[in-house]
Amino acid sequence: MELSENQLRFLRGKAHALHPLILIGQAGLTDAVGAETDRVLADHELIKVRVRGADREQRDQLIAQLAARTGSALVTRIGHVAVLYRPRKPLPRLVLPAARAPQA
Repeated sequence: MELSENQLRFLRGKAHALHPLILIGQAGLTDAVGAETDRVLADHELIKVRVRGADREQRDQLIAQLAARTGSALVTRIGHVAVLYRPRKPLPRLVLPAARAPQA
C-alpha cells in the first residue's frame, strides 16, 4: 500500500494519542502475534506496535515482516514503536486526505 506524504502526516497525527495494542516480545513474530495484529487492524485500522529486546536492524525487519503479513502500511517507526495502517473493508473509518495537498 502506497501512501503519500500528506496522508502519512495525517495518520501520524491521528496515531499520536494511541497506545500500543500489539507487543512483540522475545519470541519474535509468531503466528499468534500475526493473527492478533490482523484482528486488531480489522477493528481499529490504525494501531501502534511495540517491539521489545531487539536491536534496530531486527526491529525494522520484524516490523516489515508484520506489515507484509497483515497487508498493512508502515506509517512511522520511532524507537521501539511502529504505527501500522490498513483501511477497513468495505467502509474505512478514517477518511484519508487527498494524495496531494491543495495548491494555494
